[in-house]
Amino acid sequence: MDTTKYRTQIPVKKDGIFAYEIYLEKDFGMLAERLKVCKPENRRLCIVTDSTVDQYYGDQVEEILASCAKEVTRFVFRAGEENKNLNTVQDLYEHLILHHFERKDMLVALGGGVVGDLAGFTAATYLRGVDFVQIPTTLLSQVDSSIGGKTGVDFNCYKNMVGAFHQPKLVYMNLSALKTLTDEQFACGMGEILKHGLIKDQGYYEWTICHRQEIMERSLEVLEEMISRSCEIKRDVVEKDPTEKGDRALLNFGHTLGHAIEKLKNFSLMHGQCVALGSLAASYLSMRRGQITEAELTAIKEANIAFGLPVSVEGVTPEEVVETTRSDKKMEAGKVKFILLNSIGDACIDRSVTDQEMEDAVKYLENITLL
Repeated sequence: MDTTKYRTQIPVKKDGIFAYEIYLEKDFGMLAERLKVCKPENRRLCIVTDSTVDQYYGDQVEEILASCAKEVTRFVFRAGEENKNLNTVQDLYEHLILHHFERKDMLVALGGGVVGDLAGFTAATYLRGVDFVQIPTTLLSQVDSSIGGKTGVDFNCYKNMVGAFHQPKLVYMNLSALKTLTDEQFACGMGEILKHGLIKDQGYYEWTICHRQEIMERSLEVLEEMISRSCEIKRDVVEKDPTEKGDRALLNFGHTLGHAIEKLKNFSLMHGQCVALGSLAASYLSMRRGQITEAELTAIKEANIAFGLPVSVEGVTPEEVVETTRSDKKMEAGKVKFILLNSIGDACIDRSVTDQEMEDAVKYLENITLL
């Protein structure tokens, strides 16, 4: 990985045309300046956030937005994946209607992936579409869910089953917000970062492992380099395939079995933890097929452990995990689009993975012992 070229301002295109900028900042000091491109002085803005993030940043961000916008309101819902549903969307619709939001007005998603997904879906569907801005405050949302325009909510515990593609007008990352995350929340973001390296950039994957100590100490300089490269990897994929008709599916590495485990565990495990488990299971299948070595599989497992991510799961059966994958939105003509590794840094879409192989991968997770 060439860290001399990392950027703190990353442009994103859609259909070959500039769509929005991703900004990596040390605090919220530049937020009003960056928002000028959205002409907030002519808009009502609604901050959408959850009860946890609101305590940290709600007042501060509202004060900044009030200094440059026509009017600012705030919608706060109870934190937790279990509230990323149509009931919360309905409450947000009502808030927007009661505050007379029009099509020219804008939503501001302040929080992690749950907030960004829900606010983005509401923006995509309210009045047939209004603008929104992403202000991701977790590592996972900064490197993954805030980029690329995927929005959605869960439906009866089926992950992201209702959604829309709707690009943000701006992504503003305050890297200092990562200091407030719990170790578990921070580790969840590392699950997606390791995934990006595994599917697209071996050098970045190895750089991440080599810089583990600085990353875990949350050195802002090192985090800036890491997040910049991770954002570029995701940006490059979604620019080529904005609506997931091809290679964007590679970003689902670890998600097929991960989403099933997440649902069966009733969201008691965080999304990033389940992605890490799913990635390890997919790596095991890649090893079984001779595409990576057993030593490489062991190294992937050890990287999970080093960054505080789980490598084993209990309380679910292989059969019920596989059965749950049949309800996954990544099914195509009755087949799961499974993502495997050709090698470290090179992933592929595979439609030939059998139920038995997936069951064996879950058994692998069940039988891992930590020495």
